[in-house]
Amino acid sequence: MKLKLKTYSLLGIAGVILVIWLLNTPPGLLGKTDAIGYAVCHQIEHRTFHIADRPISLCARCTGQYLGAVLAILYAGLIGKHRTGWPAKKALALLGIFVLAYGIDGTNSYLHFYPNLDKFYLYEPNNTLRLLTGTGMGLVMGLGTWHIFQEVIWKKENDVPVLSGFWQWSVLLLLALGIDGLVLTENPLLLYLLTIISAFGVLGILTLLYTLIWVIIFRAENSFEHLRNLVWLLAAGFITAMLQIGALDLVRYLVTGTWAGFHLG
Repeated sequence: MKLKLKTYSLLGIAGVILVIWLLNTPPGLLGKTDAIGYAVCHQIEHRTFHIADRPISLCARCTGQYLGAVLAILYAGLIGKHRTGWPAKKALALLGIFVLAYGIDGTNSYLHFYPNLDKFYLYEPNNTLRLLTGTGMGLVMGLGTWHIFQEVIWKKENDVPVLSGFWQWSVLLLLALGIDGLVLTENPLLLYLLTIISAFGVLGILTLLYTLIWVIIFRAENSFEHLRNLVWLLAAGFITAMLQIGALDLVRYLVTGTWAGFHLG
């Protein structure tokens, strides 16, 4: 009874916070995804893919990052449910390469804000590379989040790696490349769908991370056998995620006075 009361109370609070946020952000579905992206992404127009002449909700790098994270979590959930083992060393090395590529391309791209630093430029950055390196980093984020979530939440652990074997990894990488290919078509309908997925991926990742924090705060690690017992903590994670997004939206809007992306070179 106490668990039900706690769950319904937190779900009610989550609903109130969501309604307040919805009423104070730009109209329309893309307006809401823009507001999510507004909290985490610079949204610089020329570093962002467009639907006609409208920039989508996240820059090219963040689009890849959160599409990759969503893909990794869904794929790991399908293939490796309740598995908590670490990937093989070769797989970890591959993920390390993704992180390195993200860092190199991100640094090179950032340096292009400063023309006087042209001697440090490695190559001319472009949105395709931003998307690809972002997706690689997103796979790392998604698999890492999934692994930690499984290891912290469930009472029964399964030491089998979340993903194992050449084919499981190959399929994941091919799916990631396929999604990037869909983005690069710049088909308006596809971009509309993918920007919604990537933006709500931000909210999903934050919710999972804050849920883990609340689990640790309440010292409830490895005490869950069914998802229904976790709903109240997921609600707490969602509330915290929405508060973060709302606070960042508010601060940025107060500073800039506009819902538009940053206007940088």
